[in-house]
Amino acid sequence: MIQVTLPDKQYRIEIQAGLRHAIGEQVAKVWSKRKVLLISDENVATYYLAVTAQNLTLNGFEVVPAVLPAGEQTKSLEAVNYLVGVMAENGFTRQDGVIALGGGVIGDAAGFVASVYMRGIAFIQVATSLTAQVDSSVGGKNAINMDDVKNIMGTFYQPDLVIIDPEYLDTLDDRDLIEGYAEVVKTSALAGGEFWQWTGRMKTVADVRANAQWLIEQSVQYKADIVMADEKEGGVRKVLNFGHTFGHAIELMAHGALRHGEAIAAGMVAISDRFERDGITEPGLTDALVERLAPVGLQVFSPLIGKGDFYDHLKNDKKNQSGTLQLVAIAAPGKPVIVKKELAAMKEFVEGNPE
Repeated sequence: MIQVTLPDKQYRIEIQAGLRHAIGEQVAKVWSKRKVLLISDENVATYYLAVTAQNLTLNGFEVVPAVLPAGEQTKSLEAVNYLVGVMAENGFTRQDGVIALGGGVIGDAAGFVASVYMRGIAFIQVATSLTAQVDSSVGGKNAINMDDVKNIMGTFYQPDLVIIDPEYLDTLDDRDLIEGYAEVVKTSALAGGEFWQWTGRMKTVADVRANAQWLIEQSVQYKADIVMADEKEGGVRKVLNFGHTFGHAIELMAHGALRHGEAIAAGMVAISDRFERDGITEPGLTDALVERLAPVGLQVFSPLIGKGDFYDHLKNDKKNQSGTLQLVAIAAPGKPVIVKKELAAMKEFVEGNPE
């Protein structure tokens, strides 16, 4: 169990194999009996929706299920409108709650809806993907997309509880699992030390599966510590965006062909390569990232970087402050730094030569 203590909120992150069989009992520890909107996607619902709803019902909760299409397109105003409509039709009040049962997309959509319905109702994350378990379920950031702009509308809205059961990963195929492992490698680079050494020993997908609980615990503890130090991303929390400035751009350019973690993997390698070239990142770190990402099947180079509308997407990056991007570099494992770079200078930075 990891405790997150913030100025206006305190909650637990429960990490334990087998917790999926006791969702109702866990929820009953933090919520009184109430109506619950249980949001999932078509893939996760096939395995876990019925049993989760039954367990909640047995513990005194009235469950209203809502199943959305799987995929990034679900983070949309259309999905928000649908979910709010379901809640209104079923008479949800501010005393009721929302539970996300799924990966990062469902967590984002459900958290956003919980934060805006009647100006905010109770919210719990049940993270079923590795991406959600190590990253998106922790910290209270919720967002939806609009057209080709990723996470353009969002809120900071902390859950009352986060439930993480590594057994959920058993029903993920290798690609979906390893997408989340990119975020584990990212966090290990930020943390350094033993965590960084451990990711260097993961050479196969089987290694990741066998060590999933330890990797999840290390990732969550690091992120929780960062969130407690900087809840609203005014300072140190920005380092969690390592690889995301390039990654989000190529994810959008790929139009669904790249998963989020796959894009982040390529983004980390690309930006580290440029910072290593410029003497900000220590020699060899880019290769060390490749040695952690490539063996498990993650794409480490993308032909989309610097092409097409890549630079236009950078303008919509949340770290763009009046034309200046705040890029994250890893000077050495465990030593992230923020490097400010003018948007006008990004082409030269990426391509290595002036126009």
